[in-house]
Amino acid sequence: MDGKLTFILGGTRSGKSQLAVELASQRAENVLFVATAEPGDDEMRRRIGDHRRSRPPNWRTLEAPLGVGPALTRAFRSEGAVIVDCLSLLVSNILVQSCSPTPPGDMDVARAEKSVTTEMQQLLEATARLNASFIVVSNEVGMGLVPDNPLGRIYRDLLGLANQSVARSATEVILMVAGLPWRLKG
Repeated sequence: MDGKLTFILGGTRSGKSQLAVELASQRAENVLFVATAEPGDDEMRRRIGDHRRSRPPNWRTLEAPLGVGPALTRAFRSEGAVIVDCLSLLVSNILVQSCSPTPPGDMDVARAEKSVTTEMQQLLEATARLNASFIVVSNEVGMGLVPDNPLGRIYRDLLGLANQSVARSATEVILMVAGLPWRLKG
């Protein structure tokens, strides 16, 4: 196996998922694809369908919008490679869970940060424990405009913390820019 943990990050439509699929195909025949997206609307259902069609049909898919580390540990069947796509949606799912319904938009930021930290710890523990090549995908949202609302800024900060956590543990970090991989680590 090339690397125990490869972390791929970049902007929207930068080629992150495509590179993850290519790397996993090179590293193993049996691959587990861990999807964190939830099909909340028609556009997201279409995106999920497009992603599914881009993967080889013999790959297994595990849908885990939350609790990725424990779900991965339970579902793992000695695959040679595992893709987790993506941290961006995982952090978004945690953030949504941390919003209380009343009053609208009330956010427990400390709870959200603790949940993100715990989620990353559990994911990284699973990558260390399971014998596979791991590829984790995430968006880099800290290089653009500062969001104009508190929820956007909280999301950006939480995803930044999650990305830092995974990058520290990764043996290889790749930043995708306009479809081109830029190796940052490893």
